[in-house]
Amino acid sequence: MIVRFKKIKNHAITPQYAHSTDAGMDLYSAEDYVVPSGKHILVSTGIIMALPEGYEGQVRPKSGLALKNGITVLNTPGTLDADYRGELGVILMNHSSIDFIVKRGMKVAQLVLKKFETAELVEDNNLDSIETKRGEGGFGSTGLH
Repeated sequence: MIVRFKKIKNHAITPQYAHSTDAGMDLYSAEDYVVPSGKHILVSTGIIMALPEGYEGQVRPKSGLALKNGITVLNTPGTLDADYRGELGVILMNHSSIDFIVKRGMKVAQLVLKKFETAELVEDNNLDSIETKRGEGGFGSTGLH
């Protein structure tokens, strides 16, 4: 698959896979930031992309940032739609008790490309009659063990 992209900021770094077997390509900050403790910010990548129709980009956290610094992507996964032509931004959340410094060129997230299908929704007023073992059991209904 070929994905076309454009750098729209001088300091933008081309997204790249660290290893040939990685599912996600690294996204880099195009600017310096401070993410205050308990707050979130929008980080610029300086990149716009044109994904093929039928694909989405899922913006996901970097595990090292999460484990070592309490930094995650707030709306995980963030969705990059194929027809979006604005800048790819990353909403970083700081769950730690100290401010986090983002330096220009730092890996801030990863982008996983996923094929998807759209569904045709059909209204069915008889769904109540279709019983399942779970039924209406919601959050926590399956227990922890």
